[in-house]
Amino acid sequence: MTALYITVGAIVGAWVLAYYEAGSRLWTIFFAALLGAILTASGAGTLVMGIAFAIFAVPALIMNVKSIRAKVVTAPVFKGFKAVLPPMTSTEREALEAGDTWWDAEMFRGKPEWTKLLDDHKAAEYTAEEQSFMDNEVNELCAMLDDWKISFEDKDLPEEVWNFMREKRFFSMLISKEWGGLGFSAYAQSAVVTKLATRSLAGAVTVMVPNSLGPGELLMHYGTDEQKKHWLPGLADGTHIPCFALTGPEAGSDAGAIPDVGIVCEQEFEGKKTLGLKLTFSKRYITLAPVATCVGLAFKLYDPEGLLGDENKSDYGITCALLPADHPGVEIGNRHFPAAFMNGTVRGEDVFIPVDWIIGGVEKAGGGWRMLVECLSAGRGISLPALSAASSKVAYRMTGAYSRLRRQFKTPIGMFEGVQEANGRIAGYTYKLEAMRALTASAVDVCSPSVVTAIAKYHMTEMMRTVTTDAVDVHGGRAVQQGPRNYLATGYQGIPIAITVEGANILTRNLMIFGQGAIRCHPYVFPEMEAARDDNLSEFDNLFWGHIGYSANRAVRALTYGLTGAAFVSSPTNGPMAKYYKQLTRMSCALAFTSDVTMGVLGGELKRMENLSARLADVLSELYMASAVLKYYYDNGETAEDLPHAEWNLQLSLFNIQTAFEEFIDNFPNPVVARILKTLVLPLGRSYKQPSDKLRNKIAAMMMEPTALRDRLTKEAYFGTSEDDVTGRMECAYNSLLAIEPVYNKFLKAVGKGKATGLTITEQLASAVANGIITQIEADGIAAFDKQRFDALATDEFTKEYIATSGKVANEAKIEQIS
Repeated sequence: MTALYITVGAIVGAWVLAYYEAGSRLWTIFFAALLGAILTASGAGTLVMGIAFAIFAVPALIMNVKSIRAKVVTAPVFKGFKAVLPPMTSTEREALEAGDTWWDAEMFRGKPEWTKLLDDHKAAEYTAEEQSFMDNEVNELCAMLDDWKISFEDKDLPEEVWNFMREKRFFSMLISKEWGGLGFSAYAQSAVVTKLATRSLAGAVTVMVPNSLGPGELLMHYGTDEQKKHWLPGLADGTHIPCFALTGPEAGSDAGAIPDVGIVCEQEFEGKKTLGLKLTFSKRYITLAPVATCVGLAFKLYDPEGLLGDENKSDYGITCALLPADHPGVEIGNRHFPAAFMNGTVRGEDVFIPVDWIIGGVEKAGGGWRMLVECLSAGRGISLPALSAASSKVAYRMTGAYSRLRRQFKTPIGMFEGVQEANGRIAGYTYKLEAMRALTASAVDVCSPSVVTAIAKYHMTEMMRTVTTDAVDVHGGRAVQQGPRNYLATGYQGIPIAITVEGANILTRNLMIFGQGAIRCHPYVFPEMEAARDDNLSEFDNLFWGHIGYSANRAVRALTYGLTGAAFVSSPTNGPMAKYYKQLTRMSCALAFTSDVTMGVLGGELKRMENLSARLADVLSELYMASAVLKYYYDNGETAEDLPHAEWNLQLSLFNIQTAFEEFIDNFPNPVVARILKTLVLPLGRSYKQPSDKLRNKIAAMMMEPTALRDRLTKEAYFGTSEDDVTGRMECAYNSLLAIEPVYNKFLKAVGKGKATGLTITEQLASAVANGIITQIEADGIAAFDKQRFDALATDEFTKEYIATSGKVANEAKIEQIS
């Protein structure tokens, strides 16, 4: 029995020490006490005890005296670590060092401090100036954007729109007021792009690009004073239209593979001998290139003659320069046509530019990759999330209205469960997309978060794909037939554009999110790598043993949380969200432990095992997205309308995390390690279920109702107010339905029961009045509404000549009537 007590005590003691991440001294005391208990229970004499403790003192001394431990124990580990440390290219290193960690680090480390997210990170708000711009200039611009005319007839923005954008400084939201820009926050920039994108993809992209990765941002962060003085005022007032030439035929997502080169040389320029670069480049897919007046350019810089001052360095790496579009040798090629926004090619051969045209000057020669990664990280958190949220806002509001107006089998189609399945996803994802847009953009205002912006880019554009497809499915032919009445077609067309640009989604999921997150967010991995590269044994010793304690702690916590259902995990709230905070903490801990084991077992091989990396990326991503939902729910007052939307998303995230872990473990190459992972991460098997049909149908039904949540989710969106507007006619018909619906339903019920007869609605209304079912005034209101409803559900039709000439021949006003 004594042996049993000692065994249980040993297990409990070790469990507690690991759970609270005890240091080496406490572990030494524990093992000393355990040894004493074993010796006492065995009846060992004083001599035996003395010998045993003397032997024990040797490893105890080694482990507790840092200088001895480092030489005896850590040194062999250090040698092996350096031997297996995967090689890291300069571009990989710069990508890892660029940007900041943020809430992703909290989720990755397994012990998220929720108050940092809920209370310390304040909910973003507009300044009075930003709000005024949204209410006035942005709305005015939206009213000027006729998306059908832009996309089909003109394939360009009208000249008055270009002029308005310049005059009102839409191209300089990120440029500070010091240089004549608007100096808006990232949150406000996101809102502007979102609202514009609900009206016109071309209009939104045209504004988005100068305020994302491009000359303006690069100059603001890295430009010399002279460069800022020369370029920023013109960029701010629209005199200059910028583009940035990065992508080429041989370099897409792998931007580091660009073949474009700049050779340092001396040449005559403007009448005098000048140190400069001879550039040869070929770029494609460059947005705004066809209309650009200045071109930002990424290339690889070589200095074979050591003219920059370092004779031992010839390969400087990726560098960025800014040059006028009309500079001799620069060729702005023909236009691509991904959509109506300007996009095209830029080429040049042996184009000479002065060396001080390098952005940041000679000091930034070779620093272009880090510039690009840092600026691209910020852009990913603003532009594409804004486009994604915009598509969902249009889908949410218009599909909700359409589902209530459109009837089949004498019932609004939104009441059918098949339609509710699609509408539920639209409602749930719209809530999540807005939560992510707000949180990610506000994060960009306080740091440059590289991992969470990659998560936002990938998952928000994928949700955009789902939401838009679901909306098209619900609308049927109303969404298929293109024309000035179709508010979904351009968003549908924009899906592959959003998914492809700023890092293709396949690459982002499989390589970037976890690959970068695991190293940047982990408290020990990157510092250990740096210590190994610096051959710093003392620093590595501190990190390595801290890492051991960290891993043991996460393993024990993961198992404890799994066995107890995270019942004893603390939560920052006591309301209905408390259980979700607890479960997300559990899964955060499981990710931390699984990541440690994975990197320890697979090492550098993990870079090539993209499917495994992608599944851990999914776990990290779902943790971040769930955090965004919790934050949005908290910041907006935890309303009853928000609750089912938040719960649908949180349940789905937990289910997706569980699925990702299962698929990861099932495909882990080492079956023994896989078994250990499954035991610790999912000790009781599957704990989470998908959201129920009841919950999904509830938020789908709410989408058709005129709720405060509906207005809040579509606040940063523009919807017309007149019946001849692309979205206005649906809005007007929906509002009319709300006013007349009780009497309208009474009339339809009478028709269904044969109490109001006739072949046409005119005859049926007359019968209903004659039979005293409704009054004549009510009948007139129903007749007017029914005409309005038909017009809202109608689709466009065109003459053959109009289609053939892309609208250059006027179309006869014909509208197909849908009954």
